[in-house]
Amino acid sequence: MRIALSTYSMDRRMGEGTLNQLTCIAKAKELGFDAIEFVEIWPHDGSTPEDYAKRLREECERVGMPAAAFAVGADFLRCEDLSAEIARVEHLVDIAAILGAPKMRHDATIGYPEGTQGNRGFDASLPILSDACRQITRYAAEKGVRTMVENHGWFCQDSDRVEKLANMVGDPNFGLLCDMGNFLDGDEDPISACTRVAPYTIHVHAKDFHWKSGEQTDPGWGYWPTRGGNLIRGAIVGHGIVPVKQCLSVLKAAGFDGDVTIEFEGLEEPELAVSIGLQNLRRYLEELSRPRCCE
Repeated sequence: MRIALSTYSMDRRMGEGTLNQLTCIAKAKELGFDAIEFVEIWPHDGSTPEDYAKRLREECERVGMPAAAFAVGADFLRCEDLSAEIARVEHLVDIAAILGAPKMRHDATIGYPEGTQGNRGFDASLPILSDACRQITRYAAEKGVRTMVENHGWFCQDSDRVEKLANMVGDPNFGLLCDMGNFLDGDEDPISACTRVAPYTIHVHAKDFHWKSGEQTDPGWGYWPTRGGNLIRGAIVGHGIVPVKQCLSVLKAAGFDGDVTIEFEGLEEPELAVSIGLQNLRRYLEELSRPRCCE
């Protein structure tokens, strides 16, 4: 498995102006990663997204740091014009192709459906979500890009929900991005959740969290509430409560052998955090590759 760095992990540095998406590529190489995952396209120089994506691909080729995936936002329930939203995401597929990213993650929806969608439950929303995802993945297949939806955004967070979505889309070009940490946002056990989504998984986010019960005193800044009112904050991979190695074991047992991206959103300095996470992740994968001794 290749281990990629998500540019999201370097948001703090990009906000400071000490890094941008272009310079993140060499930084990922310097830190020892095998590939890079781009989150949105943010031209730092005023160029068009298309031109910037071309420059990013050229820099990836120069540095020897391939694009593992491209991640973008989308919302097929709360958008004002569904056809326009599908067209917008299809254009982002074009950007993924320019980047040379073989996979693109887009959201299905963020938060709970509101406004014109009323209080529609998830099962009632499935036909809308699945039809939009199906249209986009069929367009993406023509561009040589596989599409996927992540367990992300509360309403589409749970393993049974994204499993239903994958089955209803029913297209071989469509799969799931399994973010082993995000299940905690919905108060779901990561192991049982990874076990459920493993057969549909085509990309993985290794993410860790610190966790506190909602009955405890609020620890303050840096933590946020889960859907059920517990409290979590980002952690270095291996430092939190997510059983990262066991999640990887479950995914490998189901046949997954694709890219794993470290996505860090904690309070530690990002370079140190992702370096420690990378060391831990490499060790986990090495240990999982060893044959078990016969007793």
